[in-house]
Amino acid sequence: QLQLVESGGGLVQPGGSLRLSCAASGFTLDNYAIGWFRQAPGKEREGVGCIDSHGGSANYADSVTGRFSISRDNAENTAYLQMNSLKPEDTAVYYCAADWNPLSTICSILRDYEHWGQGTQVTVSS
Repeated sequence: QLQLVESGGGLVQPGGSLRLSCAASGFTLDNYAIGWFRQAPGKEREGVGCIDSHGGSANYADSVTGRFSISRDNAENTAYLQMNSLKPEDTAVYYCAADWNPLSTICSILRDYEHWGQGTQVTVSS
């Protein structure tokens, strides 16, 4: 069974940091691009960023560029989202997703991703 499980969410003060993890089971991530997305109540899901299947390049939404960083450890079958300088508007459920990308072409957060996790809540509040 193909499964992605996010972890690491929680409550953090503005300006703080969190690192989210995305662990895969039932398949290996080494041929998949990883995207991170988020959805706040009453709003559409938006792309946060993505990393190609080999970790050679990453792209980010303008709203998080310079604050968030995506990485991956294919040997551990896990991807990460490091979030720094968090703002209240970053509050959302965060999802990781995987998409077949065997040639490691530049990823996009605008495309449809094949596999999705259940999400983890991130709340930024004082």
